[in-house]
Amino acid sequence: MLNQSRLLNEANKYFLENNYDKALFIYSALSNEYPLNKEYPIYAIFCDIANEDEEKAQSLFNYFEVAKSENLDEAIKYVQDIIEAYDGDMNKMMNVLKDLSSSTVDSLDAIRYEDFKTLVKSRGSFRLAFEDIMFSTKVAIESKTDFFDFVSQLIDNGFDSTAYSYLDGFTQYFKYDATIEKLYKKLEENKFANSDRQ
Repeated sequence: MLNQSRLLNEANKYFLENNYDKALFIYSALSNEYPLNKEYPIYAIFCDIANEDEEKAQSLFNYFEVAKSENLDEAIKYVQDIIEAYDGDMNKMMNVLKDLSSSTVDSLDAIRYEDFKTLVKSRGSFRLAFEDIMFSTKVAIESKTDFFDFVSQLIDNGFDSTAYSYLDGFTQYFKYDATIEKLYKKLEENKFANSDRQ
């Protein structure tokens, strides 16, 4: 009979030391020995993600370690949603984004993109509307179309560094999307155009 607690601690130690192969070996052994345990396969998936993106894997691991002590089932569901989204399920990713942005709107000073567009109309320009809120309020994006529209408007109105940070933040989810490449290209063209003017 395996000592679950000791082995899990050992696997977690290997994971945190970036020794993912050893960690995966133990997580897999635990999963095989205890197939009804829902936790162990999640840890094994973190090892798999770490082969592509260590930072993301470590962030998910840290989140899971904290959240599971409050509600294991909810922690597993949240992580599974993120993992499915990470695997390219765009609808799932947008649902996660929507959930996150809804809670952001409720808990932080944030404005939904639809409301922000109303503000743009009343101010007469995107630039003026964004300048009104940029230091005090976040824009909560709830769909892929809104995301691309918002970033495109940021670029058109000279908010290049903000556009870069939005793109960099979401590239891992949209990395194979042609629109992302176009937006990066647009930013590069802006950079060259601005350096030519100087």
